Amino acid sequence: MSLSSSSGSSSLPGSSPFSSHPLVPYGWDDSWADAFAPYTAEGLLAGRVVRVDRGQCDVVTADGLLRADTAFVTPHDPMRVVCTGDWVAVEPAGDPRYVRTYLPRRSAFVRSTSSKRAEGQILAANVDHAVVAVSLAVELDLGRVERFLALAWESGAQPVVVLSKADLVPDAAALGHLVQDVETVAPGVPVLTVSSTTGEGLDVLAAVLAGGTSVLLGQSGAGKSTLANALLGDDVMDVQATRDVDGKGRHTTTTRNLLALPGGGVLIDTPGLRGVGLWDAETGVGQVFAEIEELAADCRFHDCAHVAEPGCAVLGAVESGELPERRLDSYRKLLRENQRIVAKSDARLRAEIRKEWKRKGAQGRAAMEAKRGGLR
Repeated sequence: MSLSSSSGSSSLPGSSPFSSHPLVPYGWDDSWADAFAPYTAEGLLAGRVVRVDRGQCDVVTADGLLRADTAFVTPHDPMRVVCTGDWVAVEPAGDPRYVRTYLPRRSAFVRSTSSKRAEGQILAANVDHAVVAVSLAVELDLGRVERFLALAWESGAQPVVVLSKADLVPDAAALGHLVQDVETVAPGVPVLTVSSTTGEGLDVLAAVLAGGTSVLLGQSGAGKSTLANALLGDDVMDVQATRDVDGKGRHTTTTRNLLALPGGGVLIDTPGLRGVGLWDAETGVGQVFAEIEELAADCRFHDCAHVAEPGCAVLGAVESGELPERRLDSYRKLLRENQRIVAKSDARLRAEIRKEWKRKGAQGRAAMEAKRGGLR
């Protein structure tokens, strides 16, 4: 059945004319159908991008898998290019066949590029769950977990942390402590332990992911491709050995691939991310460090920087042991990084930051002079 023969509004739950549409396994629903209606009238095909490479993409449509060129969709803005997970309008015929546009995104996972220019890079679109895979084969890097979670919250998706290779920690008490450590830095986020080798936890994870589109994130060597294969029930993704010395692996996955899961839901596997820069993620950082933001509401000064100000509730919590100092350091680091990224593309903010630096510098000099005067 082609999309052009399926126009119309939905009726009672379960009786929608789109309920048996071939794209339903890929996330198609009545809302997407309504958004696509104008393009249906133009005779264009609806499809979801399952892979992008070299200016072209693979698109799954009601007519099957098609190869299409993305040249018509703003190629020079990395935030507006077609990406895996997009719903697009494709020409019904042609050689080459072109993507004409993509539908407004419900969510987008974005990181800063490695270039010195102020640019964001969109990794996946229309994602419901951001699965952060963390390998238990190496020592936990809680700071990196916090970084991934900040990007995940900012994207509009619900984060899920998966501690992979749980079979490598056979002691239940030790595993419990690791889970507790991650739960401490991931407020409001499910933390699951999974082993692709033994199958432990896979049923729980599959149930979580069955309700929408999920993107699988993590460093090389985190076991993402093995996890994807376990969820898919087939060796779809190649798997390479992890280096014993540092727990890192080669980039098993080199492109972002969208795959329908047998138990429902859609999974986007991504290459291992060695560099995960924030991109305008202040809200996401705030959600990751929700307890610090709550403490900050009780600071004496509304613009407290939580460094040396009198009456700082955050510093008070560190001194009392309520808040780990590592947690505050990580919070400051991510906020500074995010501020630098935003300032690269915001002249007004750059001016405000310079003004704030001068003000703090003057305060520091005044405090030093006062200290010297007291020593005379």
